[in-house]
Amino acid sequence: TLFPRVIELLKENQVEDKMVFGGGIIPDEDITKLKEMGVEELFTPGTDTDTIVKFLRKKFK
Repeated sequence: TLFPRVIELLKENQVEDKMVFGGGIIPDEDITKLKEMGVEELFTPGTDTDTIVKFLRKKFK
């Protein structure tokens, strides 16, 4: 997965105002670890678009 590298690069470059989120086939145990690293949200296959849109609207209100 590329998420740890993205988080690492953001920290190295002192980028603190960007939100990292994504989706795909991600094992549950990895989701927990990735969120602890700083990934805001992860959507698994089958997540409907409405759920993702609601998440984004809530974050950017």
